[in-house]
Amino acid sequence: MRTTPVPPPGGLRGFLYRITGGALNLGPSEAERQEELLEKQIARRLEGNWNTAFLSLKGGIGKTSTTVGVGLTLAELRPEPPCAIDANPDAGDLVERALGEGAYESERRHSITSLLRDFGSVTSRADLMKYLHHAGSLHLLAGEQDPELSDSLTAEDYRRVHALVARHFTVTLTDCGTGVSRPAMRGILEDADSIVVVAGYAVSGAKRARDTLRWLSAHGYDRLAQGAIVVVTDKDDVSARVDRAAIEATLSGMCRALVTVPHDRSMADGDLVDLERLRPATRRAYRQIAAAIVSGYQR
Repeated sequence: MRTTPVPPPGGLRGFLYRITGGALNLGPSEAERQEELLEKQIARRLEGNWNTAFLSLKGGIGKTSTTVGVGLTLAELRPEPPCAIDANPDAGDLVERALGEGAYESERRHSITSLLRDFGSVTSRADLMKYLHHAGSLHLLAGEQDPELSDSLTAEDYRRVHALVARHFTVTLTDCGTGVSRPAMRGILEDADSIVVVAGYAVSGAKRARDTLRWLSAHGYDRLAQGAIVVVTDKDDVSARVDRAAIEATLSGMCRALVTVPHDRSMADGDLVDLERLRPATRRAYRQIAAAIVSGYQR
């Protein structure tokens, strides 16, 4: 039996399909088929709860923007909303990047510190929601802005918070600070099902990502290192001045997946991450990361 091709969703093929009243149906392009496959991978049904930690050994290379971009992508395409936790001890800006600084200023009292302070009285999803911020369907738990308090977050503190969030959310993303030796990191790594290691397009950035994966393997987290997703961000178009292929070759053999995020001026100054304002290539990179994360959720 002959089957009718699926109508093309857009582009020149979609235009030809519409103006001919469906008489000329070339079907989706290869790019459109790949995009549909990514969406199906991201929306895959999951049982239980899953947690991915976003790490880097250097600040300012796009770790938090990657967390937000991937979180918004998961919220857009998955049937249930994800929750992102800011566990950065250095006044993390996860919520500002998702909501905009002005929107967050009026709600700064809701943070991981206030949740821990009131932990005994948070017994339901409705209670928990009072401490969360919302960017569309993405839920966020803000980090502490006072450095004296934020650096006091312990491994046990994090595990208590994550256990509470995981009771109500299938997918949790944790935005960590720089380095792997902060007090909370042991709890974060022990609770993580997978990690995303963010690096920049520079030789030093590649070395830091490599060193992170080696450190994890040497300290009992080999499963995380082997299943890691490495994200290489081109924050200021430096890729024209470095050997991209050499950097990618160095890292790709040490991880499960490697995704590059192109330079995007809409995020160049640490501004609000808005999927609608991003370049198509940037949005696609976030979808590739999200799909790699969800496909790795296996027990």
